[in-house]
Order: sequence, then C-alpha cells, then structure tokens
Amino acid sequence: MNSLAQYVSKGGFFRAVVEDGSDLIFIVDYQGKILYHNNSVKGTLGYKAKSLVGKNFFDYILPETRLSLIATFNRIKRKLFQEGIEFQFLCKDGSYKYLEFNSINLKPREKMEGFILDCRDITQRKKDSEELQRAQKAKEKFLANISHEIRTPINGIAGMAALLTQNPSDAEQSLYLSAILSASENLKVIINDILDLSSIESGKLKFEKIAFNLSEMFSSLKSTFDHQAREKRITLHCDLQPEANLLVVGDPVRLNQILINLISNALKFTHRGSIVVKCRVEKQEKKTIYLRFDVVDTGIGIPQDKLTTIFESFSQADASVTRKYGGTGLGLTIVKQLVELQGGHISVSSVVDQGSTFSFTLPYVVSSLKSSGSHAYVAKGITGKSLGGMRVLLVEDNDINRLYATTILKNWGCIASVAENGFVAVERVKDEYFDAVLMDVQMPVMDGFEATKAIRSLEDSTKSSVPILALTANATHRDYEKCLAEGMDDCITKPFTPDDLFKALSRYKPAAQMQAPMSAQERKGQPLRKSQIDLSYLETISNNNTGFITEIIDTFISTIPEHLYQINAHLSNNENRELARVVHKIKSSLSLLGLQDAKNMAIQIETYCKDASQTSNLNNTVRLFIDSLQFEVSHLKEIKRQSTAG
Repeated sequence: MNSLAQYVSKGGFFRAVVEDGSDLIFIVDYQGKILYHNNSVKGTLGYKAKSLVGKNFFDYILPETRLSLIATFNRIKRKLFQEGIEFQFLCKDGSYKYLEFNSINLKPREKMEGFILDCRDITQRKKDSEELQRAQKAKEKFLANISHEIRTPINGIAGMAALLTQNPSDAEQSLYLSAILSASENLKVIINDILDLSSIESGKLKFEKIAFNLSEMFSSLKSTFDHQAREKRITLHCDLQPEANLLVVGDPVRLNQILINLISNALKFTHRGSIVVKCRVEKQEKKTIYLRFDVVDTGIGIPQDKLTTIFESFSQADASVTRKYGGTGLGLTIVKQLVELQGGHISVSSVVDQGSTFSFTLPYVVSSLKSSGSHAYVAKGITGKSLGGMRVLLVEDNDINRLYATTILKNWGCIASVAENGFVAVERVKDEYFDAVLMDVQMPVMDGFEATKAIRSLEDSTKSSVPILALTANATHRDYEKCLAEGMDDCITKPFTPDDLFKALSRYKPAAQMQAPMSAQERKGQPLRKSQIDLSYLETISNNNTGFITEIIDTFISTIPEHLYQINAHLSNNENRELARVVHKIKSSLSLLGLQDAKNMAIQIETYCKDASQTSNLNNTVRLFIDSLQFEVSHLKEIKRQSTAG
C-alpha cells in the first residue's frame, strides 16, 4: 500500500494531467481511503484542496446506498476499467450531489491496489430524467383521464342512437334525444378544456383589451345559470358593489370564462343552500383598479389536505368525485392559469360539509367612457332569423356532417348544394354562383386549403371572391389564423351548433347590387341613400356591450379618412402593391361593421391589383370603394353629432 502512496506523491505525469481538469478526480485504495483529489472538488463539492486526503470515500456516500457502492468496489477489483457508476456524495454544505464515475484499476498494470475515479456531476441530468419521468406519468394520466372522459359521452350518444332505431314511443324519443344533446354538450366542454389548456401551456393564448361593463356581465351570468339553480332548488345571487359597477378595459371573454367555470363548479358540488358571486374594489392605483371576485357556495366543501392541489390538472378532491360528478379535472387549472396570466391571484378556502369560497383579484384599466349606454348613436343591427334564398355550397366528406348541415341550411330557406371534396367544390364554383362556401379543411383528393387557393385564382372575380368559411375541428388560435392566411374569410369550429352557423352565415348574406354614386342632379327625386352598416356581429361577440361597440365605431371614424387618402394617392401613382396593402389592412374592420358590399369591393381591389390588364376595373372599383366609405363615415359622424346635441 505504501507503494501506491509513493506513486501519488511523486507527482509526475499523472498529477499534471488531472490537477487542473474539469472532472473530479479521486485516487482511492480498495478500502476507500482517499489518497488524492484534484482542485475541481472544491468547485463542485465545496471541499478545499487536499482536505479529503486520508478520509474514507465511503463515509461521504449517501448512507442508504453505501453498502451497495462497497459491493460495487469489490466487484470492479477484477476489472481493468468500469464506467457509469452512479452515487450520491456529501457536499460541504450538507447536501448530497449526484455523481458518476469511470474507474481505472491500478493493480493490473501498476501492481497497486487502488482506483483512479474520474467523476462527473450528473445532478442536472438526474433532474432532467426525473422531470421526464414526471412528464411521462403526467402524459399517461392525461391520456387515461381524457380517454375515460371522452368515451363516456360517446358511449352515451351511441347507446341512445341505437335505442332510437328500435321504434321507441314519442316520450322515449324525446328522452333519448335529450340525453344525446346533453352528452354532446359534455363532449364539447371536454374538448374546449383540452384546447384551452393547450393554448395556455404553449404560450399562444392572447388577451384582448376592450371596454366592458361588469353589471351587464353579471346579469348575463345570472340568466345563464338561473335555470340550473332553480332545478336544484339553490339560490343564485350576484352582488356587484356600486363602486365596482363601471366600465373597465380588459378581456371580458376570459373573465366570463373564469366565472362560468367557478359557478359551474359550485353548482356541481352544491345540493342545498346558495351560491353568491361577489365583486368589489380591492384597491385603486391611478387608472388601474383591482377588482376582487368571490364565488361562495354552501356545498360539500374540500378537505384541508386537498386545498394545495385543487388547482393542479386532473386533481379533484377525491377519486370518487370524478366518478360521481364527472368532468376532466381541468377547469380549475384553466381558471388559475387565466387569472395569473392577467396579473391576478386566486385562492380557495373551504370547510367540509359547509362550503367553499374561491377568490381572485384582477387588475383592470378604468375606461374613459362614462357608461355603456352614454352614446345613443350605436345603431341596432339586422337580426333576421331567415337566410331565405341564400345559395350555399357545403364542402364536406363526412356523410353525417353533410346531412346535419344541409338539413339546418334548408330549414333556413337556403339553396344548399354539396361537394364531397375540394376538387368537386372548385368545379361547382366554376359552373355555378354561390353566396357562400362552407369548406371543410381536412378532406381526401383535395383539402380545404388547396381548394380555397384554386377558387381564389379563378379568372372570374365574382366567383374568386366568394366568401369561404372554414369548417374545422382544429380550434386553436393558430389554426384560425392559418385559415385566414390561406384566403378564407371566416372559421367555424366543429362541433358547431345551428346558432354558430347562423351567426357566421348572417355576416355574408347577399348584398344589394353595387351601383356607382349618383351626382346631385341624379339624386333629385331619388330615395335617400341608406347606410349599409350592420352591427349584429359586434353585438354578438361583445354580448351587446355598447361601450365596446362605441369604441370600435369611434376608431373607424378617426382612421378610415386617412386610409382613403392613402388609397387615392397610391391609385394616382400606380402603386398597386401599396394600394392592395392598405385595402387589406382595413378589410377586417369592414367585416366588424357589417359592410359586406365594401368588403366585397376590397377583395376585388386586391385581385385587380395583381393583374395589369384590370386597370379600368381597378379605377372604377376604387372610386366606388372610397365613395362608399366616405358616406358611411359621414353618416356615423352625423348620428354622433345629433346624439351629442340631444
């Protein structure tokens, strides 16, 4: 053994190689006595130079693994080289760090009973491995939960549909259909939860900044849940404190989603008593107001040991909860993420058998508008319930989906035609005239994107500019943007309700034949020119929030004149590319205000800008376009002036 100590102390080539290396180098004898370690030990483990020399290597090994490592030492005495031995070593600060060594046995060649241990810090690798294992388990748990949750309503739908084929009575038919509708809604909720969580975790979720009224939102929430509450004989009350009853700027859709999740959760677990939704001002800093919301129920409550995990994915208070009440276990996870991503905080307090209180605080900017109804010039949109005579081409490869959609369309008086793939759709558009095309995205032969490109490239501008509405099961924000980028005008998410389809098609109802503006002499004796503005789409997406609609109209009035000036200048200078760019920029705002004639002209202008032979058509269409929008801006200004004067 002395010969090994002398070998180390000589220092020569061996020490020169390892002294300043990045790896941790130990030389130990077969019994574990440390004869040497390099300076890297200090940086990784915290021990000063030579401070471990003379100590026993095994004394620093995690106690519960010490005997195993000693056995490994005894085993590798018979080998010249061994690699990949993992162990945990005690650091100077009292923690243990994961290391891995490759060993060189000195006895076969040097005739010395000891090892050179070349060690590397693998702490991060172990953490990554553990995280990967956790992710894998989470994935398995996710798939198991979702598989169960999706199969349950699908089995219900399939079972009820089978019963409907057995000549049931009228009462039984009604019962079976009700069960199918309920299961379908449950399935839609599950899929929406998955998509929301996916958008949140991928960082793709975007938050709007628009003005909305809390009083209107609370009123809508109460109407939404009143029926369910009455069925369970539960009192539902909304308490909005006066100082919180104001217009704020933020994302009303996401706030509504948070409250709907929490109220639904409270209804699910409350069988007697009440549910109260409260809102008050917690604090105010200049123009930023912090609103506190509380959803208080008298339900079954949550055990104290579950309160810390209640917001985790798939974590419900008890395994039996999922079986008894259903749900993905994602609702509260989504709520927490939505609150925190908006700069807020959420907490929960609960007593078993007495109830729970979910509380969250969100910051909002106070709107400069005085109240949601302060501007009387917000006109009412057209809200007709018929699409009589509208010619619609449905492009769908699934037989059941075709039957479902065409039945709905015919009930509204539409003239519905079908195509089973994109190739057939392009041929139909070439041969016939349609007011709108409902285009499935994923189809055999030719998919929806390819078909859209083919239609947009048709020489007949009337047919190439037909409104195309995507029908897609891919419902993320990125998918929606892709549909618009590929030339589609709108996107309807599957599974869609009749109301979803009606709202979308209503935005593309056939517009009146466009005519050139008349001179003052020509207008004598003619009916007064009417505005084409239709605010039904804005009313729908804002839940009739007149404050939000007012801001959109004010922005339209203030920005459109400058855009029209730029369009006229680009036309005069033959700058077609820049002209198309400005027109494209304002096209979406035309849809918001229901100006379908103007939007159709915008589409034509973009098409003409790409074709040098269409100069005459381009000039005429731009003239009509500018005149049309100038009239609408003047019309809105006049209504605003009259409203202010009144």
